[in-house]
Amino acid sequence: MKKDKILVIGACGQIGVELTLALRKMYGDANVLASDLREEHDLLKGTGPYVSLDVMNKEMLHVLVIRHNITQIYLLAAILSATGEKNPLLAWHINMQSLLNVLDIAKEENLDKVYWPSSIAVFGPNSPAQETPQHTIIEPTTIYGISKFAGERWCEYYNHRFGVDVRSLRYPGLISYKSAPGGGTTDYAIEIFHDAKEHQQYTSFLSENTYLPMMYMPDAIRATIELMEADASRITVRSAYNLGAMSFSPKEIGAEIKKHIPAFTMSYQPDYRQQIADGWPNSIDDSQARADWGWKPEFDLEAMTKDMLAHI
Repeated sequence: MKKDKILVIGACGQIGVELTLALRKMYGDANVLASDLREEHDLLKGTGPYVSLDVMNKEMLHVLVIRHNITQIYLLAAILSATGEKNPLLAWHINMQSLLNVLDIAKEENLDKVYWPSSIAVFGPNSPAQETPQHTIIEPTTIYGISKFAGERWCEYYNHRFGVDVRSLRYPGLISYKSAPGGGTTDYAIEIFHDAKEHQQYTSFLSENTYLPMMYMPDAIRATIELMEADASRITVRSAYNLGAMSFSPKEIGAEIKKHIPAFTMSYQPDYRQQIADGWPNSIDDSQARADWGWKPEFDLEAMTKDMLAHI
């Protein structure tokens, strides 16, 4: 067993639950401390240590890091795109200050590694929509995207200025059956499976031909761990790596579900999230991640749909 002591902040969120369980399998249950503001997630109960933590309280966080001899932090706490638009100042404050608290403690305590997720939300309407490159025009139009872009700059700054080994991925839309959506623009691709199973019908809040980059959660968890396990000499991007797997539209995922549930029907009522989606890429060029640390997705739309419907 490795001797690292890992703190996962936001462990009860969409990514946090599955990432915590995967890390406990690798590092040993006792060596991965899960934390969140909310009550412990049912899937985490009995699998390892859990603490209630407010990442905005820097002093409390610092004491926790010292007391538990933490060597790595995964910071997953954030207010996502659609939720962030309802309270932009709160989203900016939480998304930024939480990262600065962690980076500063990592610098002071000389932690081995920090992980912080970015997002395709950093891209905007002026970024190339097809195969969006690693290095391109970045002019986000949502507060979530703005905070993620600023966070990328802070990560790179702390790495270059202070030597903090911080690593990041620009997640596409993430799809999972284990935990509920967290208020993102790509959440339709999770809701659709639940409604298909329960009601054989789904009303999409995005228009039928809105293509967005997506990823099945097992791939996202594997990508995160592979990035963090890679030798530091292989990490050439200290802002955040582009990460891709598949791209599809509501119409296409609906058609794939209909193969398994013939009675399934879809309708479309685009809302304010349509405008957010229209500013994001249709597909992602992740060749840098593939070249640097060997990233390769395993799930496409067909395989993911089959697995989701089997588990929900």
